[in-house]
Amino acid sequence: MNAINIYRLAHWLYLKKVPFLPLILKYLIFLVFNSVVPYSTKIGKGSKFAYGAIGVVLHSQTEIGDKVIIGQGVTIGRQLDPDGIPKIGNNVYISAGSRILGGITIGNNVIIGANAVVIKDVPDNCIVAGVPAKIIKTVDQDIYELLRNIY
Repeated sequence: MNAINIYRLAHWLYLKKVPFLPLILKYLIFLVFNSVVPYSTKIGKGSKFAYGAIGVVLHSQTEIGDKVIIGQGVTIGRQLDPDGIPKIGNNVYISAGSRILGGITIGNNVIIGANAVVIKDVPDNCIVAGVPAKIIKTVDQDIYELLRNIY
């Protein structure tokens, strides 16, 4: 069982305006995986959580693209600005313990290193790491070719 399957059911029920059930499923994710994955979050096709989503916290208005892998212990949310919600592109690997904070955009084909704190926009085709996160390398191929056997 993976939290993404429960989230997808809760999100579908939310879009169909079914009362209470999405909230119950959100709490089930919290109880089983110790994660906050709101049913109103938009998570694209083919995206998944590593290790079932243990310790993941997502803001309710976060938008996550297609083919995104989110590691354990990741936080995606706002800083002090209530309008500053991150947007994650397609083909992104978010390593364990990373924090993506504020009204920023993460481009397509990006790797975010373990325990990175991302507080500025990240362009397409790069690898970022550190606190605060900085570009450490640009890539000219699909990141999942670099991360063999991940996807």
